[in-house]
Amino acid sequence: MDDSSRTPSEISRRRVVQLLGAGAVMATAGTTMTGATAEAHAVAWSGLVAAVLDEPDAETNARGLKTLLENAGFAVITLNPNQGVRYQAAPSTQPPAVAAAAATANGVQEVALVAFGSFAGTLPSYSTFETGQRASLQAFVKAGGVVLDLAQPDRPGVGVPYLPVFDYQYDAVPMHAVRTDYDSNTIYPVDTNHPLVKPLAVSTAAATSGQVLTGRRTRRSDGGYEKKLWTSWESLGAWAEMRVLLSCVPGTTGFPAALVEGRHEKGRYLVSSLTIDKCYAADGTTPVESAAAIEDSHTFFNALTGYVQKVRASSAPGVSTTPSPKAGPLVGDVDETTARIWVRPGVNRAAYPTWRCQVSGGAVNQPADRTILADNDETVLFDVTGLTPDTDYTFTITCTTPDAPSVPLTGKFRTAPVASAATKVTLGVGSCAHSISNPVWKQILDSQCEGFVMLGDTPYADRGLSFKGGTPPTDTEVLTKARRTHREFLAAPGIDNLVRSMPVWGTWDDHDYGANGSDGTFVKKDLFRQVFVDYRANASFGHATNGTQAVTGRGPGEGIFTSFRRGPVEVFLIDPRWFSNSGSNPRVCMGSVQKDWLFGKLKASTAKFKVLASGMTWYDKAGPESDDWFTYQAERAELFKHIRDNNIKGCVLLSGDIHVSRTLKNHGDPNVGYDLWEFVVSPLHDKTAADVHHVGTPPVGLVDKVAEPRTFLKLEADTSTATQAKLTATWINAAGKTVIGPLVLTAAQLGY
Repeated sequence: MDDSSRTPSEISRRRVVQLLGAGAVMATAGTTMTGATAEAHAVAWSGLVAAVLDEPDAETNARGLKTLLENAGFAVITLNPNQGVRYQAAPSTQPPAVAAAAATANGVQEVALVAFGSFAGTLPSYSTFETGQRASLQAFVKAGGVVLDLAQPDRPGVGVPYLPVFDYQYDAVPMHAVRTDYDSNTIYPVDTNHPLVKPLAVSTAAATSGQVLTGRRTRRSDGGYEKKLWTSWESLGAWAEMRVLLSCVPGTTGFPAALVEGRHEKGRYLVSSLTIDKCYAADGTTPVESAAAIEDSHTFFNALTGYVQKVRASSAPGVSTTPSPKAGPLVGDVDETTARIWVRPGVNRAAYPTWRCQVSGGAVNQPADRTILADNDETVLFDVTGLTPDTDYTFTITCTTPDAPSVPLTGKFRTAPVASAATKVTLGVGSCAHSISNPVWKQILDSQCEGFVMLGDTPYADRGLSFKGGTPPTDTEVLTKARRTHREFLAAPGIDNLVRSMPVWGTWDDHDYGANGSDGTFVKKDLFRQVFVDYRANASFGHATNGTQAVTGRGPGEGIFTSFRRGPVEVFLIDPRWFSNSGSNPRVCMGSVQKDWLFGKLKASTAKFKVLASGMTWYDKAGPESDDWFTYQAERAELFKHIRDNNIKGCVLLSGDIHVSRTLKNHGDPNVGYDLWEFVVSPLHDKTAADVHHVGTPPVGLVDKVAEPRTFLKLEADTSTATQAKLTATWINAAGKTVIGPLVLTAAQLGY
């Protein structure tokens, strides 16, 4: 319901029911505590109200968030997870006891802070609130509220789902924070002048020099078992559009982070891995941490009071974001006996230069050691050999330096079956994805895909770069921003889990190639190619400059075209951007070297099914856009003629780009000797387009269509039975619902 038409008193009366619940009583700040330490830290009520969800630590039964906030000058209520949070700008001037009575009697309620205690992420109420009240929480922050999230779920790879995305267009600005399975007792200040960091005491002791929050080293005995609560639990392994305030390691990169801050208009999000609220027993008064540790906790929460007041008064410091340094690991090209595994560790290259990939399962070779490459944006690429076909493997990537941060970098994959074997292979395909959390990625895993093809605009690497008029971005700006976007994409919740769990191959479309609708005349294309090869692990990336040899490394080259074979299917990832010129006569798309490569590979392929994959559509788009294969119809016709003249069976077309999914048959009458199908799959993100991306109504050959957000294509190539081999295409949305298909094409229908 919209509160905009209600009076402040009516809104307040509703809010006290929402947040306090019938008969609830607000806790008041400054109340005498039975624990001497708590009493010593009590300060006058600030007029601020905090709505709190808290949970005792399962190991130690410690808690303390309510006590710490009360003693920092907040009045504390228990957050109702089933109701939204509303914000009123003016703080109450009443004493806390009077305010509590007034809140109950008259509905006077002014929430300034929403706080989730450490381990509250295990509460069902936390999940209920963060999903059901996402919009409410964002509105609260947007208007000047503060969220403090300490709610470690005690498992890695978990993002914070309520963080905002400011624009769902291709240049979407994501904000995310992802927890990793890294616990630490070393906490270092990164932004030393920030109001939450500056008051913290910095240790000068030799063992803890330069650290803050150093008092939490005590072990507590319980029935002969020593229990220890790490200062940082499930630290932050990735983030976007947030500033790092505290880190688990020294230096300015901030990885892994212990406290990050994000801005949403007037308000702030604080996401943390700290457990500094767990310093009292379950009664909230009996100290269970050392005096020094409790002193640190009260110092932080007292600083939080001043920080919240500054945010409400619009006088808090601005947020200059800290680029997240880590991405991956990513499993790239995997065939029968080899695998490419990529990672950007996100650590100081000079201190931790060499990394090792250890693979386990089946026949395993020796560990592969590689050095971080500065020219490839501090990334590492491992080529693992000596594997067994059709076998599951796991891997672990660690630094060879003994004292390196032990952030787990792990993943898994399955090698390809023997090419000639009768088997079934399932691939996922998608295009057009923002660098944000999205349930479609989990659905891809749940749908039993064993590999995934990113078909372009994955990500929108030109985000924040304008090539339309004015002064174009410098080379440094292009490399910096595009690389950052790729990092944020691979680290986004859901995407991070997918890319480390199965082979991933990628090609590009216009927004990861360069600018919207751009062709081979785009002047910055070499920079975007450099970024692409920095962040993918295909078997090859186009051909050598002034030559025809395939580029298998990550140095200079022409284009990014490549192919891979997985059992009965071979996928040809065509590059229709790098060599194209829509203004030339005749128009050129593939270029001579790529065309010779494709024609030769197609003719030589023994795969039952051959997928010709391109980011841009194979048919004519409507309007002024020319980035489609119809623009290069002479070269397209030449390709189709090659298929017909050489009796190449089993071909289908694959494309994305247009934010609409479709199936088409024989558009443009290709006459290859059998029905030639095109599968269009788009988008993986939330933004669909009006269904006008075609010429004619309907376009020639249109069989089915749907403008469905968060959709991928499940492509199954099956030669496992004695009956007819078949290729099955099914379009599936994030909820697991089939939106097109299944479309089953038998080998006989594809020319056999």
